[in-house]
Amino acid sequence: MSTYAEAGVDIDKGDKCSALAYAAAKRTFAGRKNKIGSGVVIEGGFTGMMDFGDFYLVQNCDGVGTKTLIAKMINKYDTLGYDLLAMVADDMIVVGAECISMTNTIDIHPIDEDLICSAMKGLEKACLEENVVIPGGEIAELKGIVESGTFSWNTDAVGILEKDKYIDTKDIKVGDAVIGLQSSGVHSNGLSLVRHVLKEKFGEHWAQEDFGDGRKWGEVMLTPTKIYHRAILDLIGGYKEERKIKIKGICHVTGGGIPGNLPRILKATGLGAKLDNLIAPQEEFKKLIEFGNIAKNEAYRTWNMGTGMILVIEEKDEKAVLKHFEEKRIKAQRMGEIVEKEGVMF
Repeated sequence: MSTYAEAGVDIDKGDKCSALAYAAAKRTFAGRKNKIGSGVVIEGGFTGMMDFGDFYLVQNCDGVGTKTLIAKMINKYDTLGYDLLAMVADDMIVVGAECISMTNTIDIHPIDEDLICSAMKGLEKACLEENVVIPGGEIAELKGIVESGTFSWNTDAVGILEKDKYIDTKDIKVGDAVIGLQSSGVHSNGLSLVRHVLKEKFGEHWAQEDFGDGRKWGEVMLTPTKIYHRAILDLIGGYKEERKIKIKGICHVTGGGIPGNLPRILKATGLGAKLDNLIAPQEEFKKLIEFGNIAKNEAYRTWNMGTGMILVIEEKDEKAVLKHFEEKRIKAQRMGEIVEKEGVMF
């Protein structure tokens, strides 16, 4: 039975290290107390915020992860920009912020002009679609640190948020509807387990194996991450824009899956969620579970399993919200509701 730990990733230890890092980060807030840009504490948050008087400046960072290794296997880099932008823009939208800019840092050895050109074209396209500016970046050739022929791609992003539009989850109540937005596949989390399972099944060249629908496994795993940022902004309003619907809570389903992320936005409320109508996982998840003999709880703790974003709204707004995402060509459905008992049950 394959597990994420067996693939080399320790989720629990990662969570502990993240807590240690954030504890250290919070201690730096003292340096800007009562100054412009003072830090705002968001326990268990998806992004960071600073107080700029009339608005919050929002900032976070992330990367594409080991998806770059799969891109190398089939020499295809033009979709990775969507993954990079999704990781930061969709973490920002959790608090209601509009992502306005991102940098990009590529650590590589040796420099590969064709790779850089292809990767940046994809990022350019994604940023234009989401109205995000790239003011600068860094390409570092790191021989001895980055293995020959590989690269890592990371970003730092900035967003803006009017204070009265901050989504802090305090208004979530029992009976609120939980809406799921369908993912485009594995996205950019849990790929170490994907690579482990497929290598065990097919060997070193698993990316070239037939998936069953005319595509290779490598192509399926490079399906770009769905970006929800702009579609959600059209509901809640970007900076100085009108708010159409009140969303009480937003959860980005990244590393840790639904069980690891939905409780983060419910923790302060003391409430839980009963999910009795989950979005059906895509075929790739079903095959990975079969190939690796992966337990259901392990799969849902590692991958998004078909749900890329979760919204909490008032029941009366359900019809309007579902219609909005249908118009945006994003499959959405009611997954369940908020309940008194803490935890996520499904």
